[in-house]
Amino acid sequence: MAKQKLESEYALFRRAMRDVKPLVCDKVRLETPRPSPIPRQKFLEEALIKQEMLSEYDGSELETGEELLFIRPGTRHGEVRKLRRGNFSILAELDLHGMRVPTAYTAVKEFLHDCYHYNIRCVRIVHGKGYGSWQKQPILKVKLSRWLRQHNAVLAFCSARPVDGGTGAVYVLLRKSQ
Repeated sequence: MAKQKLESEYALFRRAMRDVKPLVCDKVRLETPRPSPIPRQKFLEEALIKQEMLSEYDGSELETGEELLFIRPGTRHGEVRKLRRGNFSILAELDLHGMRVPTAYTAVKEFLHDCYHYNIRCVRIVHGKGYGSWQKQPILKVKLSRWLRQHNAVLAFCSARPVDGGTGAVYVLLRKSQ
């Protein structure tokens, strides 16, 4: 009985579809079209440029004659700008207060060697302003500038921002170790 009912339903369906013509379409999209590419990176870079151009005046760009600044040839200016603004994370610090020149030289040499060895890129060295010296002149500051220029791992250095010691300290950018 169930088989007979199934055959009659099938016959009814065939009769109802007798005059229907099948659609012929061989162009069926199986996936939605992709959106056109948006140059997001270009927009981000343009926004950063606008922001930098419209930002307030940055006093770290001002030279007063007491600041230290050294840039080894080939160092990117963007990195130096970040260094001068204090945008790098300071991962190590050396304080030379109260040291005599030979002791300070050894301390700086070992400190830079260790930082380079452990791939520390940015450090701060506090040399003081020289008010405690017998001539009231910054002796270690001048010596430190010479020592840092002679060290091959040093890419750049500059006087720190006032909150980090100002002209009594330097930020040092080191090259990556191999």
